[in-house]
Amino acid sequence: MTPPVVLAHEQPPQSPINIEKCWSSIFNVNGCVLELYRSVFSGQFGNVGVACCKVFSTIDANCWPHMFPLNPFFPPLIKDNCAHIVPE
Repeated sequence: MTPPVVLAHEQPPQSPINIEKCWSSIFNVNGCVLELYRSVFSGQFGNVGVACCKVFSTIDANCWPHMFPLNPFFPPLIKDNCAHIVPE
């Protein structure tokens, strides 16, 4: 029996994103969800606190499109704001 042919340009399937895991760290920081919610709807990103910024910076980049599918610009804006609050 011959092995299956795998073309060089084919990539292995990516593991599915666990959206609960993506959100879990944010839900574990008291008030973080509310801070993010306010930022999304007000357009003001200076209301995100230090603890929320710290956890936001640890979230896998693959989570962002699933967490904020309607606003792909939100994560970079928050990360930029958080970089001033919590330097890496």
